[in-house]
Amino acid sequence: MKRFFVLLLAATVLACQTSRQEKVVGLMTDSAMVVSAHALASQVGTDIMKRGGNAIDAAIATHFALAVVFPAAGNIGGGGFMVIRMKDGSTTTLDFREKAPAAATTEMYLDKEGNVIPELSTQGHLASGVPGSVDGMAAAHKKYGTLPWKELVQPAIDLALGGFTLSEREAAWFNEMKEDLIKYNTVTPDFLIRDLWQAGDTIKWTELGHTLELIRDQGRAGFYEGITAEHLVAEMQRGKGLITLEDLKSYASVWRDPIIANYKEYKIISMPPSSSGGVCLVQLLKSVEPFPVKDWGFNTVKTIHLMTEAERRVYADRSIYLGDPDFYTAPIKQLIEDQYNDERMSTFDPTRATPSAEVKAGVIVGYESEETTHFSIVDPQGNAVAVTTTLNGWFGSHVVVPGAGFFLNNEMDDFSAKPGVPNMFGVVGAEANKIEPNKRMLSAMTPTILEKDGRLFMVVGSPGGSTIITSVFQVILNVVEHEMGMQEAVNAKRVHAQWLPDAIIPETGALSKKDSLTLVSLGHTITPRRSIGRVDAILVLPDGKLEAGADYSRGDDAAKGF
Repeated sequence: MKRFFVLLLAATVLACQTSRQEKVVGLMTDSAMVVSAHALASQVGTDIMKRGGNAIDAAIATHFALAVVFPAAGNIGGGGFMVIRMKDGSTTTLDFREKAPAAATTEMYLDKEGNVIPELSTQGHLASGVPGSVDGMAAAHKKYGTLPWKELVQPAIDLALGGFTLSEREAAWFNEMKEDLIKYNTVTPDFLIRDLWQAGDTIKWTELGHTLELIRDQGRAGFYEGITAEHLVAEMQRGKGLITLEDLKSYASVWRDPIIANYKEYKIISMPPSSSGGVCLVQLLKSVEPFPVKDWGFNTVKTIHLMTEAERRVYADRSIYLGDPDFYTAPIKQLIEDQYNDERMSTFDPTRATPSAEVKAGVIVGYESEETTHFSIVDPQGNAVAVTTTLNGWFGSHVVVPGAGFFLNNEMDDFSAKPGVPNMFGVVGAEANKIEPNKRMLSAMTPTILEKDGRLFMVVGSPGGSTIITSVFQVILNVVEHEMGMQEAVNAKRVHAQWLPDAIIPETGALSKKDSLTLVSLGHTITPRRSIGRVDAILVLPDGKLEAGADYSRGDDAAKGF
């Protein structure tokens, strides 16, 4: 009884009156569009398509530009995933996720008593996996690129060496991480240290610019071999990290078949493991498909209760069944079947929350970083690319490679340091995602493309660690069930839930006071937060025009196109 009154009070104090916000329309273009976390990067990708490049060319150029203008998550020292749909309808995905170094061990983050050592997998040199981004871009260009590689890397070099001005958000980020930069680097990156960064200040990434010149001139080898690799390994040795020259040289991204499924009249094309995103997204859509979500409405009690119950079950499955497919055979086919998800939802009670303690992974016979970045691209020919890439935490491990000028990731935290112990995003894993040498850590990244009636319909994705999956899930429902346009769907307030912690996590203002109290009465805990995800998406309208959904309300995201 006491717990109920505490939760009731929390819901009363923290919930705000909300309603479906005023309809807005995003940037509209006739033929091509890039939506990314930074206007300069979106412009770079757009310019590439104006010069005749295709969506993959634009994605490569946008990716390298983000490594400069959005270094908190854009990167050459991290990794990610790419989903491609060509104009003829053919699809594929590219896994350029980071890998554990060859010297990694299952118990590397545990003390003598077997307890997880705080921050060891999230900060500093030991937190970094072998980067995959540069290899991924090179692999994409080799298979699909049309413009010369040098032309795709040069815009990022120009931004790095010429400099650009900081927004208020960006200045605040550099100010906030000053102490960590000093603490975790063996060589202090002085160019990032100021008494106070302010909006309008110009920043230049000179060492990064020269590293990009090597990548421009030498391709993949400009990063994984030679002086750049030597700089990275030297820093690893100074900071007692694990990455070696052989780890770098042997890294290879992997082309994989996409996760493909149907939700009503829509075809879902998404990322397979080593990302959990595609499997979990399809499971969520399958779980809610039999229910009248459209009639129930946007962010109503019935809709939020249903979504939460589905999310609990799907994240429980994720914790047990998903991992790097090169090390672990996941039951993907069974997980995305209608019958399996119907069975999982057979215990759904519309009048009562299911405590997470009562939710276990489903029985199958035979058997993220919060701070990521996503961009969506459609070219004039109708080719589409969805890319989600990350350093994991904001600015990754906070380690800048001296002489090379880029941040290293802290992706090792996405492994299960110990089965049953949550990572930095509260996500619990098990044996399938344990640390092993040369293994890719499980991700929540969910770059996704939708078709309707055999035609391109939507390109979508988000950063946000474990909230990535639910952010993409909600934006899709906002469009296909709640009949929102792309920008309206992106702007709409979001609500997240997963298996553990056992709570509904709404953005401030996402739920009305009345609805919050009703959800508490059903047995839910409400834990509001300021912001969830930063979705960047493109919707193809019936007349063929493109509408952007750029998450400018949660970041500096911007759409460009023509």
